[in-house]
Formats: sequence, structure tokens, C-alpha cells
Amino acid sequence: MEKKLIVSPAPHVHDNVTTRKLMTDVIIALLPSLIVSAWFFGMNTVLIVAVSIAACVGLEWIIQKYALKAPNSIGDMSATLTGLLLALNLPPTIPLYMVVLGAVFAIGVTKMSFGGLGSNLFNPAIAGRVFLLISFPAAMTKWTVPSGEAFDAFSGATPLALMTNGLSAGQTPMEIMNEHNLTYLQMLFGQIGGSFGEVSAAALLLGFAWLLIRRVVRWHIPITIFLTVAVFSGIFWLIDPKSYPDPLFQLLTGGLMLGAIYMATDYVTSPMTVKGSVLYAIGVGVLTCVIRMWGAFPEGISFAILIMNAAVPLINKYVKPRRFGAKPRLL
Repeated sequence: MEKKLIVSPAPHVHDNVTTRKLMTDVIIALLPSLIVSAWFFGMNTVLIVAVSIAACVGLEWIIQKYALKAPNSIGDMSATLTGLLLALNLPPTIPLYMVVLGAVFAIGVTKMSFGGLGSNLFNPAIAGRVFLLISFPAAMTKWTVPSGEAFDAFSGATPLALMTNGLSAGQTPMEIMNEHNLTYLQMLFGQIGGSFGEVSAAALLLGFAWLLIRRVVRWHIPITIFLTVAVFSGIFWLIDPKSYPDPLFQLLTGGLMLGAIYMATDYVTSPMTVKGSVLYAIGVGVLTCVIRMWGAFPEGISFAILIMNAAVPLINKYVKPRRFGAKPRLL
């Protein structure tokens, strides 16, 4: 009987790791942040997450079934994770129809139009957030600040917005923090304004520990982004502390940790090699600081990641893995 020989490119390594397992681990890592958000902002948080996930999963199913006529892939949990990440990047007061529009852009435009998972150039969740930010700036910057008691919150600006506005008015960073009673403990544990997925740095770091333990992500991208932001902002803070906030403020505020840990590390839109990942992360960190310090928006991590996503093909072409058996180059 004739036997068929299957020829395929390397690597020829088999493992029980699947896309579904990886996505599920990231979803588990985000649960502490989701729980903290629900505690501070109420059940509307859960509703936004549910609508975002349903819209992302439903749209992907519709596109695959009726447009691409391809096998269904919603079981790999990638659309579910996109919906969760998109929701965590939104304000707690955003109208639900905008959530659906963000999901349509994230899945329909950013992911499926490129061919689905593995072919998209940009991170879908970040692209969806930026689309909403540009299209509906008023709704996307209407923040709610938790008061410290469950389901009780009040309207207010994010620490980054307060800092930007205060510096423009001639105040020093310390004066701004004192005037608005901002403390680093608040930024760490969740009593600040912002999208409900970014309000607790501690919850995000707890999820990061889970991802490292499960070996879902490598530390190179998040830690390099943190170090780059700390060094870059620290230089300007040391030169002129009255005009620039300190590095700890930059690290604990905004969507830096959410973006660096959960979206900049996306397998599809980040470089393949460690060296390439470090270059990519440095670019994200520098661009984040540049946009925060001198850009039109107080936050810069989303734009920075999208810009560096576009640079990933070039990075992968320049920084290639060493061929098996080849001697490493000294330069």
C-alpha cells in the first residue's frame, strides 16, 4: 500500500499547548482586574464586558460562516479575549452601542479582514480602543473615579489628565498631586479614574505573575517597557522635577501596565526573537513617554503599541533567529 509522505517546514516539535489554553490563561490572569473593576464601579462593568465579548465572538462567527466560508474558530477563545481586553480599555460609563462599534472595528476590520488569528498586523483590542477614542473622544474621556466603597463612584479625570492639565497651568507635579489628593497607594490598589481595567496596578501585576508561572508570556517585553519608561521619564524628572512627573507616577498611572503586560505581548503582533522583542519594547516605552509628555493625548501606550506593531515585520526581518548549527556572530 502506498504511504503518503507529509512534508512540512520546521519546527517539528509537538507540544500539548494550544491556542485555546494560552488564551484561557490570559483570561484567568485578567480576572483579578475584572473583579476589582466590578467592586469599584458596579455591575455595569460586567454588562460592558458581556456585550463586548458577545459582539466580538458573534461577529467573528458571522464573518467566518457567511463571508469567508471557513471553519469556525471561536472555540480558540481569541475572540473572547479580544472582547475582554477591549472592555477593560473602556470607561465604565460608555454607551453599549459604542462597545459594539469598537468590537466591529476590532474583529471585522483589524482581525478578520487580514485573514483571522495569526494574520493581523495590529492588536485588535487596542485598535478598537483607538478607533473609539478618535471617533467618540467625549465619551471615551468621561471617567468615573471610585470613592473607595463598592458601587459608589463619582465623575473625575484620570491622574494623567490631571497632571497634563496642571502642568499646562504652571503647577508642579507635587502641587497637582497634593491638590487632588493623589497617592501612590491609590494608583496601586484602584482608587483612581480611568478605564476600569487599568485602575488597579496590583491586580494587573498579580495576573502578570500568573502568566509568568504558566509560561504564557516572557518577561522581556513588559519589563523592558517598564524600565524604558522609568529611565526615559526619570531623566527628564531629574533635569526638571517641576515640569515632569517622577517615574513611579508614570508607571502606576494610565494603561501602561494593562498594555505592556497583556497587549504588547500578543504573539501575533510582537517580534519572534528575544532581541527583537527588546527593541520592540524599547520603542513602545519611548513612544509612550513622548506622547504623554508632549502629545495631544495624556495617555500614549495604545498609540505606541500600534506604531510598534507596524514595525514588527521590519524588526523580524532585521533580527532573525540563528539557524540551527550556525555559529553566533560577534557583531
